[in-house]
Amino acid sequence: MPIYIDESGSLPAGAMIMAGVEIEADAADRLLARFRAVVGLRGELKGSRIGLVERAFFFELLDRFDARAKVCIIRADPQDAGRRPEDLDVYAALLTQLVDEWRPDAEEDCLQVFIDAGRYDTLVLESVRHDIANRLARCGSAQMIDSRRSAGVQIADVVANSFYNIAIRSGRSARIETIVEPFLAGGVLQTSDLRHRPAPRAPHPVTARHD
Repeated sequence: MPIYIDESGSLPAGAMIMAGVEIEADAADRLLARFRAVVGLRGELKGSRIGLVERAFFFELLDRFDARAKVCIIRADPQDAGRRPEDLDVYAALLTQLVDEWRPDAEEDCLQVFIDAGRYDTLVLESVRHDIANRLARCGSAQMIDSRRSAGVQIADVVANSFYNIAIRSGRSARIETIVEPFLAGGVLQTSDLRHRPAPRAPHPVTARHD
């Protein structure tokens, strides 16, 4: 059971979103090929680079190719200003919850998790991958993959970016909400808020300010 994962945003930007898309690799390739052929896309598919009409067509294709997506969301808290959780801690918490939410759906099939490798350096991402792989040790695997080589991760990028726009109430958020509403109602898309918000890290003793 392949799950392709990508994220969008950050708490300083208003919200961070993690999206996981269940779709077979050949279906992901065919979805992306169809999208490219119709809209004339060149290069990598990125949610930040497509318009509303293209986005609406994308979600129609997502449904047509029997894909499902789960989305995990954390929004910035104005009271956190100056004391926000570390970006990596938020990323890891979102990723862990998302993978855990997919696990009950894979009782008869092992999860194969493919995670975008673009956010942090290789050593940091390997540590994250190792933690996720340990959660899947009984049945499953996790690997990092360059989004340019993965149609599934590019698809997850568009889903994550769409819900990022909604979460921060961007100028396009109302139209995007209209686009995704029937897919939420039909179960193609599912969302959840991050249940356990990471605590800010304590300042390092050397750099902590002393009054």
